[in-house]
Amino acid sequence: MLKLEYKPNAAETVERLRALVERKAQDRIFALFRIPTKAMGKFIRTHEADFSPDYPDPRERIRFWDELLAEGSVLEDDSIPYAYPSEFDQGLYGGLLGGDVRFLCMAESGWNSSGWISSMIPPLLRDWSEFDALHFDEGHLWFTRYVNQLNVMTEAAGGKFGISHFTLIDSLNFVYELVGATNTYLSLYERPEMVRKAVDFAFDLNLKIHRTFFDIVPDLDGGTCGYVLPWIPGQILCESVDPFHMTSVSDFEKWGVEPIKRIFREFDGGVIHLHGNGGHLLEAVCQLPGLKAIRFSNDWPRIIDILQELRRRAGDMPLTVNVSYPEFVEALKRHKLPGGMFFNVYGEIDAYTANKCMEAVRAYRV
Repeated sequence: MLKLEYKPNAAETVERLRALVERKAQDRIFALFRIPTKAMGKFIRTHEADFSPDYPDPRERIRFWDELLAEGSVLEDDSIPYAYPSEFDQGLYGGLLGGDVRFLCMAESGWNSSGWISSMIPPLLRDWSEFDALHFDEGHLWFTRYVNQLNVMTEAAGGKFGISHFTLIDSLNFVYELVGATNTYLSLYERPEMVRKAVDFAFDLNLKIHRTFFDIVPDLDGGTCGYVLPWIPGQILCESVDPFHMTSVSDFEKWGVEPIKRIFREFDGGVIHLHGNGGHLLEAVCQLPGLKAIRFSNDWPRIIDILQELRRRAGDMPLTVNVSYPEFVEALKRHKLPGGMFFNVYGEIDAYTANKCMEAVRAYRV
């Protein structure tokens, strides 16, 4: 039975989430409440939402997560507490190849990325002629930092909270890192052979990065933590199809599907998020073997109004959506929430209010 200091009802929560992932809860709903905390307030006051070249101190970062997650231990919702290694969310991949890594604080309260210090790089290559010089070395500074931070986080988390997986930068996301977005799309038509070489390179790089993650970070009751769903059984990857949001479905099927299928086969499947401009990919994404859940990002306008449509289009795929507390409560009272959905609820609410709302969530049946 799972026991976590910062989640007294962890065992019950894991079993609820297991039923959702196994698609045995189509008549139920699930919810996580993001309440204001002192830790997040302090982060907002002491960090600017701006770029910095300085790698954050891993021990300072894990202290932030420890304080934040400790405050959430009073919640009786469907959350599982975890720390997110956001410093490696994008910039690690290019940084390992010599890129100029820059960090960006995500200081907006209420979203899944609250408290992150994310990373990214300018395009690595001036043109494709430089591609063959790319080389991954385990002794690189950024790989050393990566391994060290995972160890620091794992040591601090023991018995209290989990460590989340983080997003793969593979397929066209990796080509973005190499030549930028515009040149990525042009290369699909002008240099398709180089795109294929880059995608293969990214596959090998991601295997090394994420196998290292699972070698260092212990599973949590046999599962993986993450922001698409708080917990999923198995070694689960966090995939991104963001570049295909601005392409046709046929482009996604031609360039995006096979790399995802290939990397999912190496682990126990994965999860995906869709932004507001990627809704046309929903049906195609739902067909991916090994996909466990889809999260709709916070840039969907009035997603509360199209929940039934999303459920119809996605079949029985577990779905996660972001909703404000007022609109969630209103839909809950009116019995307008479709089943098999996980709601990430944000707003100026306290733990008592959230826990009372969870009583209705657990009792809800479609």
